Amino acid sequence: MPGDPSGPSAPEMPIPKNLNYDAWLGSTPYVPYTEIGVHPQIGYGRPGWLRIEQFGSGMITGWGQHHYDIASWGMDTEYTGPISVEAIAEFPKSGLWNVHGDFMVKAEYANGVSMYTSGGYPNGIRFEGSEGWIFVSRGNYVASASDPVAAAKSSKALDASDPKILSSVIKDSEIKLQISEEHHLNWLEGIQKKTPVLSPVEIAHRICSICLISHIAMKLPGKLKWDPKAERFTNSEKANAMLGRPQRVPYGTNQFKIK
Repeated sequence: MPGDPSGPSAPEMPIPKNLNYDAWLGSTPYVPYTEIGVHPQIGYGRPGWLRIEQFGSGMITGWGQHHYDIASWGMDTEYTGPISVEAIAEFPKSGLWNVHGDFMVKAEYANGVSMYTSGGYPNGIRFEGSEGWIFVSRGNYVASASDPVAAAKSSKALDASDPKILSSVIKDSEIKLQISEEHHLNWLEGIQKKTPVLSPVEIAHRICSICLISHIAMKLPGKLKWDPKAERFTNSEKANAMLGRPQRVPYGTNQFKIK
């Protein structure tokens, strides 16, 4: 997945009457309103908030959630996480948009698999094994006209080192995955029939965790060791301090008490 470009500086603007800006900011720190830091009033380009760290961590969380979901599924690690992560990244030195640009992340897993993430690769996931490789992506799907990757560069949804791999038939003795014809239908059927859904909330949490610890690794030098059970770094309290932040009153999870 790619990084995001840096953006211009932006002066404070009057808050639009149709926007509850205080609620929109939620638990994040208060910052003056500017349209390119929130969302265009007209049209639907890539909204500016995706490029500001207090609202997200850039493409590592924006597309990372989707790509790491598939990668973790293929590695059989969707209910755990890596045991180490290290990264390098470029960050803007000026302007309103301050998320990462070009980057490289390496994550290592207890099962011996290493996962590399960078904007220098084709947009998608490539599984490499002893007998070849398989590449999968969302094909020519485009979220908005301002996506950082041109559709032409991510138009092939499935590829392999040997075309025969793609036409091979899964045997009854091999792993077979749950079939989902449509994500929303799978979710609604899970509610109505009380059946497990294809992507339960714990998997979503685990995948988001990979994104966020990768972002932390972009900020700190060296290899960070991660305990996926305790969900803490074992060799850096500085990194652990970056796992959370103060939440603005009256918003945020720390404002609610469960009895």
